Amino acid sequence: MYLTQEDKKKIFNEHGKSEFDTGSTEGQVALFTARIKHLTEHLKINKKDLFTQRSLVRLVGKRRKFLDYLKHKDIEKYRALIKKLSIRK
Repeated sequence: MYLTQEDKKKIFNEHGKSEFDTGSTEGQVALFTARIKHLTEHLKINKKDLFTQRSLVRLVGKRRKFLDYLKHKDIEKYRALIKKLSIRK
């Protein structure tokens, strides 16, 4: 497994309210970003892995929906999260 429980707690602690608040939008986006980076590195090595490529596209779309929700709900949190995670917009 590429993310241990300690890694996930660290991600939610940094970007969410606490390590136990796994449902916050900011925490979910940070977790999706970590998974996207992992899958991107995997696809650089395994170019013909179409299942992983499809999973990556679905995950990016899911993260986009969460970011759109956050953008409409609180634009300042959205901008801070984009800058902190260095996501292109």
